[in-house]
Amino acid sequence: MSVLRPFKGYRPVPKLAARVAALPYDVMTSDEAREEVKDNPYSFLHIDRGEIDLPLGTDEHADEVYLKAAENLNNMIEKGIFIQDKDPVLYIYRLTMEGRSQTGITGCASIDEYRQNKIKKHEHTLYEKEVDRIKHVDTCNANTGPIFLTYTDRKEINEAVENWINNHAPVYDFVSEDKIGHTVWVIDSREVIDALAAAFSKVNAMYIADGHHRNASAVRVGLMRRKEKPDYTGEEEFNFYLSVAFPKSQLKIFDYNRVVKGLNGYTEAEFLDRVSKVFKIEEYKGEGSLRPKKPLTFGMYLNKKWYLLSADAIDTSDPVKSLDVSILQNHLLGPVLGIHDPRTDKRIDFVGGIRGLGELEKRVNSGEMTVAFSMYPTSIEQLMNIADNGRIMSPKSTWFEPKLRSGLFIHKLED
Repeated sequence: MSVLRPFKGYRPVPKLAARVAALPYDVMTSDEAREEVKDNPYSFLHIDRGEIDLPLGTDEHADEVYLKAAENLNNMIEKGIFIQDKDPVLYIYRLTMEGRSQTGITGCASIDEYRQNKIKKHEHTLYEKEVDRIKHVDTCNANTGPIFLTYTDRKEINEAVENWINNHAPVYDFVSEDKIGHTVWVIDSREVIDALAAAFSKVNAMYIADGHHRNASAVRVGLMRRKEKPDYTGEEEFNFYLSVAFPKSQLKIFDYNRVVKGLNGYTEAEFLDRVSKVFKIEEYKGEGSLRPKKPLTFGMYLNKKWYLLSADAIDTSDPVKSLDVSILQNHLLGPVLGIHDPRTDKRIDFVGGIRGLGELEKRVNSGEMTVAFSMYPTSIEQLMNIADNGRIMSPKSTWFEPKLRSGLFIHKLED
């Protein structure tokens, strides 16, 4: 059983939706966020990153940052930039990128289902990263960034969504500056909402596609509120958190590539020799950059040359160890390049496939990095299989595009 509960969302007035909607807070730095909001007082970054409205140099984790975020949110509500739906509703959120669309349902997931592992994760979280969003959600008294969930397709859900779309006009329909289309419909029919609730009750589990830290933080805030109100009934809004659930068939996982500084003391010839002891290695003679075409193959860019690495001889019986990102980590990045904890080692960085392989070449050619690796994307089936088995993927295993915009839906924990 899965819960996706309707709520009385706050959302931007239609004429300002495109200016309010912003990329997630964690895909840019404070400086980039300051630049992003120039000449746009409506951007949701004023709420997601309150430090941009405070003096330069302000610690982005200072209490005043969260207070500023809450102040900005309340001011925008008071000014009528955000309006609230009078009854609990669900929302359809469609994103379109380069002709491909994915259509999800925005509602609230249950903190209890997360705790019972009915909402399944595939990544570890770092508590220090959770603390930031715990303070943000608690101070703002709201979930401001939706969690990206997925589930195995169900015909009745798909049909209900398409039927609503075909018979109702959207409340928002705009293209953001990164060329992503955003279209939103409000499902305000109690009959349809109940039918969707019944359909989701037959979904065995939902899976976190993106937003593990935000999800963990939202749950922690809900549990904090329960301690503050020991007589809670379970129906209060703080028992639920903002999510968008997409059927898995519509999602696309992009490659999540690696760039590394230094060769761990090896010369180029010594490094290539070490790599050849684990992988079959061939110099790439094709045109352009090398993008792997199948699992267990990797592109490697070194000294302005691409090489094709093949891992056919490596045992792939374990669902986690058989991931391409795990194979690269366990057989090359760790033992050869000495990068044993990719989450904390400053010599490695990660580049989402949406930025293209030219970005890998650029960073190596500039001398900033020494070697780059292009990856074959992890599949959604691998993600679900690992989560179902209670296992955890290697860091930076998946990159989903397009990204959900923040600011189109706000879920207040208490009115």
